[in-house]
This record gives sequence, C-alpha cells and structure tokens, in this order.
Amino acid sequence: MWKKFKHKQLLVVILSLAIILAINGCGKPAPVDPQAQKEFDITAYPNNDFLITAQQLKGLLGSENLVLLDCNKPDIYASEHIPGAIGIGIQAFSDAVGKPGDPGWGTIKNKEDLQKKLESLGIDNKKTVVFYSDVFKGPGADGRAVWQLKLAGMDNVKMLVGGLSYWKQLGYEVTKEAAQPKPVNGVVLKDYDQGYIATKDHVFNNLGQQVVVDVRSEGEFKGSQNAGEPRGGHIQGAVNLLWLQLLNKDGTIKTPDEIKTLMASYNIKPTDDFIVY
Repeated sequence: MWKKFKHKQLLVVILSLAIILAINGCGKPAPVDPQAQKEFDITAYPNNDFLITAQQLKGLLGSENLVLLDCNKPDIYASEHIPGAIGIGIQAFSDAVGKPGDPGWGTIKNKEDLQKKLESLGIDNKKTVVFYSDVFKGPGADGRAVWQLKLAGMDNVKMLVGGLSYWKQLGYEVTKEAAQPKPVNGVVLKDYDQGYIATKDHVFNNLGQQVVVDVRSEGEFKGSQNAGEPRGGHIQGAVNLLWLQLLNKDGTIKTPDEIKTLMASYNIKPTDDFIVY
C-alpha cells in the first residue's frame, strides 16, 4: 500500500517520510545535555495534534489513561524500552500473511480485525495512545502505526518526537521489564479514510501527473533487495528523498521552513498532492 497525502496533512507527510520506512544502521545520535535542553516546540508545526514530546510523555508515565506502545523489533524492545511500554513489533496493524509482494501483504488489517487487535492492547477512544521507536535503528514502524489509526478515524494517537534515542539522550529511564496489555472492549473505528491511501491503480493511472517520493535508501532506490523487497528498483518517475533528511542529528524533526525548502528542491509545494512510499 502506498501513502497518498494532501497538503492539509503536510505534517503527517513529514513524520511518515521520516519514520515509516526507516532503515537499519543509520549512525549514532548526537549527545544532548539534559540540563540545557529545552522542550521540543511542537507548536511550530501547524498540524501537531499527533506529536508528543519526551517531557510530556514522562509526565504521563504510570497513568491509567496512557497506552504506550514500542514499535521496535522484538530484540531491541527486549534490550531496553521506556517503562510501561508494550512491545508490538513492526507489523502490528498490518496483514502479514505470506510474504512481501503477495496480494494485500503489508496493508492495514480489515476493520474488524483491527478493532480486535486494538482492544487486545487496551486501546480505546479515550486513552492517550503513544507510539515510539528508535529512529536510528529502524524500521520506525511508529509512523506507520499512527498513520494507520488516523486512517481509522482515531484522534487520540500520538508519536514521540525523537523516539527512544532522544528519550535516552535526555537521560530518561529505560528498562528491560516487559509490560503486559490490559484488554478492553468497545473501541469504535470509522470507515477508512481513502484520502490517506494511494492504491496501485491510482499510482499507475497518475504516473507523470503526481510527484512520487521514494523515502528509502539510495541502494534500495537503485535496486537493492536487502530490506526484503520482492522486486528491485523504484516506481517510474519517483524521486529519492531519504527520510533521514527530514531529521536533525538528535532524531528530532527539522523546522517547517527547513522541510519546505527541502521539499521545494524536489519541486514539491505544500499545496501539492504527492505520493509517498
């Protein structure tokens, strides 16, 4: 499934570009002095309702109204995670029957199955649901998870700015103790908002008419299948914008003006519709 975004969803694009298709081995984050570090200003971003700072999350830890979900690979979760976080891996809300490239593989679960999955994790429509990953270790499935639940009409989902790496740089606690979900009933989902989705047919029928952005590594763009792609190469006419270009060295997000300048270098304006994969 490709992701299609309209200009009103620019910040969803930014975070999805930066996080959804993260790769392994992206280097070490720069150190941060916790005493000198100010809280990241999410108000600088017009559409910031899905962002949460490390400081805000720290204040919610232990609350019955928080569901905290770690989207790292299981081995990373087992080695360290934020206290209270439930490890859900990288495909928690996607159909992953068969192998990459099979029909429907990697697309969002159907509405009924997604509802059951959310309830099993203790997610309802009232609790604050926070996703995070280690943006420097990948594959950054927190962005995908936020996008998928936004697709289903949930407005109580958030993504941790800077992820686990920035959390640790601030000197905040991590643990190896696994947390267990507290299942609930009654989560309500809307029909999936098709404005967030670009199907294969849509992409094909709009080749040359809409900008297509490939956020994978240059190697993958040029044909590497090391990340498990069923076929090498990229969509005809796509431009290659590595998601890391949207992040600062500490894993936080670049400013809106910096991102607009970067996107302009690929001939993309905030008012454009464009497709991301």
